[in-house]
Amino acid sequence: MSVRRVVPVLNSASPARNKEFYGLLGLEEVMDLGWITTLASPANPTAQVSFMTRDETAPVAPDVSIEVEDVDAVHAAVLARGAEIVHPLCDEEWGVRRFFVRDPEGRVVNVVSHGSHGGHGSRR
Repeated sequence: MSVRRVVPVLNSASPARNKEFYGLLGLEEVMDLGWITTLASPANPTAQVSFMTRDETAPVAPDVSIEVEDVDAVHAAVLARGAEIVHPLCDEEWGVRRFFVRDPEGRVVNVVSHGSHGGHGSRR
């Protein structure tokens, strides 16, 4: 299974304020859905951080997003191991396929794919 990127998802009351601050560090907006904003390095587009007020379609906000090549295969693997699925595998309206799983320490992981298998947010 191939991991394409790992993105920390930080809880934020003001994604716009964080966009301004992290812009000083060289990050630029690559996605803004209103409730989540993702910033990335122009020189290394997989170096990203997201700021989220809440998750619009899930019962909890994730702590991290991991973009994988085949979300369906990863979903089957974690189910086979008995991991707790926090949000079911689904296709989201912004063009991603994802599910949430709880890690052994209780953190919520958003596992996501783009394209024919979904992904982490839309790109502008």
